[in-house]
Amino acid sequence: MPRLLHYSDIENVFDTPERAARLAGRIAALDGADAAVVGSGDTTAPGVLSLVAQGRQTLDFYASTETILDTFGNHEFDYGADALRELVAEATPTFVSANVRDEDGEPFGREQGVVPHETAQVDGATVGFVGLTDPATDSLNPMAGPLTFTDPIAAARDAIAELREEHGVDYVVVLSHLGAGDDDLARAVDADVILGGHVHSRRNDYVDDTLVVRPGVNGQAIAEVELDGRPTATLHERDGAEPHEELRTALERRMAAADLDEGVAEVDEPIERTGDVVHGGECRAGNFVADAFRWAHQDEADVGLSNAGGLRSGDPFEGTVTKADLISLIPFEEPVVLVEVTGEELHGIFREMAAPDVDFGKADWWHGHISNARVVWDEDAEELVEATVDGEPIDPEATYTVATSEYLLHSDHEFPTLEERHRIGEDGIQHEVLYDYALEHGIDPEIEGRIRIVGDAVETAVSE
Repeated sequence: MPRLLHYSDIENVFDTPERAARLAGRIAALDGADAAVVGSGDTTAPGVLSLVAQGRQTLDFYASTETILDTFGNHEFDYGADALRELVAEATPTFVSANVRDEDGEPFGREQGVVPHETAQVDGATVGFVGLTDPATDSLNPMAGPLTFTDPIAAARDAIAELREEHGVDYVVVLSHLGAGDDDLARAVDADVILGGHVHSRRNDYVDDTLVVRPGVNGQAIAEVELDGRPTATLHERDGAEPHEELRTALERRMAAADLDEGVAEVDEPIERTGDVVHGGECRAGNFVADAFRWAHQDEADVGLSNAGGLRSGDPFEGTVTKADLISLIPFEEPVVLVEVTGEELHGIFREMAAPDVDFGKADWWHGHISNARVVWDEDAEELVEATVDGEPIDPEATYTVATSEYLLHSDHEFPTLEERHRIGEDGIQHEVLYDYALEHGIDPEIEGRIRIVGDAVETAVSE
C-alpha cells in the first residue's frame, strides 16, 4: 500500500538537536519501501540554529530523512530570495511550487530545479504533487517583498489538470502552505489529499471528500497517509522515538560553533511559551518581551507592544536561561522600532490585539502583549471597554510613542493600523534587546492584569 510521511512547520525543532533527532528517528521508524517522505514548508526557519546557519541545518535533516519533496512556507524566505535559491540548489529534495514568481515575474527557482508539480512512484502508484504558498507571504515576510505570490487555486487547477491529463496519475496530493485556505482549495480543485501547514494546530478530516491533514508545529507529530482507495491519515507522536544519531551529531556541531550557551539569567518559576499561552491573552513571556521593547526606548516610549505571532513556541524558560533561549523566543533579524501614533490610532492598535477584524491565525487568538498599558476587552460585544496608558485613559487627540517590532510596519495581517509612516526611530535587533534587558533586569515577569477579557457578564483574568 502506498504511504506518505508528512511533516510541516518544524521550524525551531532544530534548536534542540535531541528533539530534531527524535523527529528524524520517528520518520525512519515509519519509513519503508512503500513510503515517501514529504514536507509542506517552514522547514528551514525560524529558529536559533536556523538563524546562525541561514537555514542550512535543513540540509542535514533532508539527508537524514530521505525527504523527496518540499514546498515553500513563508519562512523559507527569511534570509532572502538569493539565499533560498542557493539552499534549493544544494538540497536533496525537489521543491514543488506552482504560485511563486521571482523578481522578474518568472516562476521562482526554475534554474535551481524548482518545478510547479512532480510525480513519484510510491509502491507501484503514480502520485502527482503540487506545491502552494500563502499568497500573503510578501506581506507576512518583508524579505519576500520583491517576489509575487499568485492565486493558489488557479495555479493548482492548472497543475492538477496537467498531472491528470498528461501524466495519468493515480493520486493528486497538494503540499500546501495555505493554512486556513486549505478548505477553499479542497472545494475548488480535484485533489485527493491536501497536506497542509502554516496554521500550527493539528488536523485530520475531509472537505468535500478530500483528505486534509496538518501535523502541527515544531515536529511534534508526523502524519502517515495511506493511499488505498479513499486516503486516510494517522498522526504519530515524535516523543519516544529512537534518535537519529548522525543528525543529532551534525546539529550539535552546528550549535556548538554558534557559541550561544552563555547564561543570561536565572528563572525560578518556569515561563511557559506554548502557542496556547502566547495567543491566550496576558502571559509572562509576552510581558517580558513588551517590557524589554519599551526599555530599549526607555526615555521615549510610552508603550511597549509585542505581537504574539512573533513569539515562537518552545520549551519553557526555567533554571538558567541562555542567549540561545532568548534568540529562540524571537529568532528574527529585525530591530525594535519606535513609532508615533495618535491616541485614536493607539486605541485602534489595542483593539487589533483581539483581532475581531483581522484574518490572521485562529479565530480565538489574542494577538498582542503590552507594557505600561492596560486594556479590557468585551469578547461578546467585540468592544474595547477600557484602554489606559500609564494609568490614564487614552486621549484621542494626544500623541503616543510605541516601541514594537519592525515587522508590524510591513505586515497588514496583525496590526494594520501601524505603517511605515509612523516610524520615528529604531534600536537593536529584537533578541539582542531581550539579552541586554535580561542582563540588567533579570527575567521575572508577573501577571499584572494588563489584559483582561470579559464576557457573559463575568470578567475573567487571562493568564497562564
